[in-house]
Amino acid sequence: MALHIGDRRRASVARIVTFGCALFAASALFAAPTALVAEGSPAKRVLTPDDIYLTETVNDPQVSPDGQWIAYLVTTNDRESDEIQNAIWMVSWDGTQQLRLTAPSTSTSSPHWSPDGRHLAYLGKRADDDHAQVMLLDRRGGEPRVLTHVTKDIASYAWSPDGRRLVLVLEGLDGPAAGDRVASGAKTPPPIVIDSLYFKEDVTGYIDSRWRQHLYLCELNSGELQPLAFDAANNDSYPAWSPDGTKIAFVRTHERLENTDGTQELEVVEARTGATPRALARPYTPNFQHLAWSPDGRQVTFLQGRELKYYIYLHDELAAVPADGGAPRALTAKLDRAIMSYQFAPDGNSIRLLVEDDRAQYPARLQLKDLAIEREIARPLVVTGQSQGGGHQAMVASDDVTASEVYAFEDGKLRRLTHHGDRLLDQVQLGASEDFEFRSRDGTEIHGMLVKPPGYVAGRHYPTIVWLHGGPDLQDDHSADFDSYQYHRQRLAAQGYLVAGINYRGSSGRGFDFANAIFADWGHKEVEDILAGVDALVARGLADPDRLGIGGWSYGGMLTNYTIASDTRFKAGMAGAGTGNVLALYGTEQYVLWYNAELGYPWRNPALWMKVSYPFFHADRIRTPTLFMGGDRDYNVPIAGAEQMYTALRTLGVPTELVVYPDQSHELAHPSYLKDRFERTIAWYDRFLKPAPQAR
Repeated sequence: MALHIGDRRRASVARIVTFGCALFAASALFAAPTALVAEGSPAKRVLTPDDIYLTETVNDPQVSPDGQWIAYLVTTNDRESDEIQNAIWMVSWDGTQQLRLTAPSTSTSSPHWSPDGRHLAYLGKRADDDHAQVMLLDRRGGEPRVLTHVTKDIASYAWSPDGRRLVLVLEGLDGPAAGDRVASGAKTPPPIVIDSLYFKEDVTGYIDSRWRQHLYLCELNSGELQPLAFDAANNDSYPAWSPDGTKIAFVRTHERLENTDGTQELEVVEARTGATPRALARPYTPNFQHLAWSPDGRQVTFLQGRELKYYIYLHDELAAVPADGGAPRALTAKLDRAIMSYQFAPDGNSIRLLVEDDRAQYPARLQLKDLAIEREIARPLVVTGQSQGGGHQAMVASDDVTASEVYAFEDGKLRRLTHHGDRLLDQVQLGASEDFEFRSRDGTEIHGMLVKPPGYVAGRHYPTIVWLHGGPDLQDDHSADFDSYQYHRQRLAAQGYLVAGINYRGSSGRGFDFANAIFADWGHKEVEDILAGVDALVARGLADPDRLGIGGWSYGGMLTNYTIASDTRFKAGMAGAGTGNVLALYGTEQYVLWYNAELGYPWRNPALWMKVSYPFFHADRIRTPTLFMGGDRDYNVPIAGAEQMYTALRTLGVPTELVVYPDQSHELAHPSYLKDRFERTIAWYDRFLKPAPQAR
């Protein structure tokens, strides 16, 4: 719903924050490649809150055109600056050489090889510049060169096939900008004028009527910028070059992300200034968009969703449309699983997919001749990125005991190339993780994941926390990556708790019908699934029924409120970035199109809006001591949702506390706040769950 802990729909359009400067440096070589799950040395300790400063998360792999190197991003949490930073690294295909190419910085992102493989471009910011620029590194070494000199944010960019040009997506205010007040000597910023239904967004803030995204062609030799298919009334994004470099496919919308009917317009234009675009298709907007040309240039592929009322339950399907015009054709309609990313095989006969499935995300191959889909790795793992070049394919993957790392994929097997996560994981003992299944109250089969505390003793009843994922169109899966739900469960388990994740109805990974089961009926079947999961753990002798906790962030926080307003068995709760009053969200956050489509207008359907807001309007049913948290600039789920629930429980005399993180959006952006959130959460659970239960 509006309550993603890691909102994949909005992540692709978040404004790029730019600080610092990148430098070229080398680092020591890593150990020899190993299998994805390897037996490590004996663990020495359990996870602690301070371990947040030891995490290294790997993402965005980019294979060089000759296949000999893979560039990728490493995200770390810097204690001194209190920043989440990225650095670009590079590993050789044989795994024997690894280099750090840039210093850690908040501004570094989006590495892409030049078509000839001699240079690596990325987005970064010099200390004397207010905006990120495209930077260029020579693979042979040296300082980065500034390639662009733009005065707006670069949302994305792409190389032309001949390597002579870039297409840029620039975003910002058209005409006189708010920053002009500084030059004119004005002390007060001008008002924000709004004329769109979609007018605010988490991190971005309010969207002025002059805000636009436009495409520009950049000549590498001269640095000259020329507008492409410029239309002042519309936004253009997601550009993709045709194989011969003569055309560019892109997405056009009137509002920031989609049109008011939930669609995007797919267009194609000649790659020259002054050319007129022509329409290809108008699909419903999926979680994110990605356009690609077939190697022969005859087809343009894209992702499509279903009608607007199923906005949040979209399972992105892959489709293709003739580049010269014609009817689109669905390519994965029979799969009933979301396509998270895709890329054409070099021969054009197949497409490599990443498929979100039950507690996993696996690579697959789609054969275009018959649309048959073959899963390429059977065992449970989560692949979050893939890239190919020079006949080689690389992936970023993780599982229950391994954080995200870069792997070579060859002969149907993964060969590990990097070991960034070992910095922490070699020091700690993780709790044993296992799948569990059970039946909900109406007989529906529900799947979950369980993490036992390190040193678990069979037959002992443990205080148990149900940790709920956000979304709801996300899932608990087999990934111990440092920003995953599994890692959150491991951190709680390290404090002596049995921790359960439940993929309640509404979750992704089980098909459209499973996700859509909660359509316009929030807080009903999900709560039944959660309570049935707790019953199953108690019946199996795992959970202590007198020491039960519940919590989550985003929709997980909202579900916490739904559950404690429905059942009094939980002795402690933590509701982060959630709400109990959906009605109060209307018009105050970024999902008005979806709310209108699924719930209807509040003045026409007030009974339904009151029904899905029952935690607040029936707060007198709540007996669970609950900790509420959130950022004061959260436009995804405004902090008012936590404030209202806190005020209600405080008025009713139920133990409660409210923690507000200053200048923070839906996701906390400072490592110290992330550490603080975990410490406060643990302290709250310990306060109510660690004392011995009273005799019954």
